[in-house]
Amino acid sequence: MGVSTSAPDDGVTVVTVDFPPVNALPVQGWYDLAAAVRSAGADPKTRCVVLTAEGRGFNAGVDIKELQRATGPEAILGANHGCAEAFSAVYDCAVPVVAAVHGFCLGGGVGLVGNADAVVASEDASFGLPELDRGALGAATHLARLVPQHLMRTLYYTSRTVTAEELHRHGSVWRVVPRARLRTAALELAREIAAKDGRLLRLAKAAINGIDPVDVRRAYRFEQGFTFEANLSGVADEVRDAFGSDRQEEQA
Repeated sequence: MGVSTSAPDDGVTVVTVDFPPVNALPVQGWYDLAAAVRSAGADPKTRCVVLTAEGRGFNAGVDIKELQRATGPEAILGANHGCAEAFSAVYDCAVPVVAAVHGFCLGGGVGLVGNADAVVASEDASFGLPELDRGALGAATHLARLVPQHLMRTLYYTSRTVTAEELHRHGSVWRVVPRARLRTAALELAREIAAKDGRLLRLAKAAINGIDPVDVRRAYRFEQGFTFEANLSGVADEVRDAFGSDRQEEQA
């Protein structure tokens, strides 16, 4: 359980997240994920990173139960900083990152995938930001990298999800495959990328990040300010408590 790293192919490093039952990451989990991705990218032998997960879904966001147990602001501050670190680690990784997504990809999962360089998804994958149902805000910055602006707003306000096939039609998911073939498909793409010269890949990643029209780090930290305001006002606790009573575990 936790975050692990493997190297199944020359030039390819796989970072795997495993926090049962639904991959809702605790504060330390976000920092561990950030460290693993940064370490993989810093390894001169790595030319592509694959980000994947075990269990029922790719990522269910922040561990809401950890926030509910907290008596002070430390947990929400930790979650804010931890998510920012993990998202930045994916975006700033010195080599391309391929996200391999199955099942649900919610909240912080969208933050990770939205900052990846390429996305391969299984047919059962779904993506969304149920933040308004959880007493939180954030990651619209990253959802906007996956869908057009007005669809992003509609999904955000309604907490609805979209399928991998829908994202494929928008061009943000490279391939949609049966779940049993997800790892194979992700590794096939990673191998194709890793076959390039590692020095040029690192230059290419830096160049592409440099021409991004939106500063994703600044935009996300701006969003997080409103998350903290919602917590200070008390409205976040009210919504989280109501969500907790529903106990929709797959979105916990």
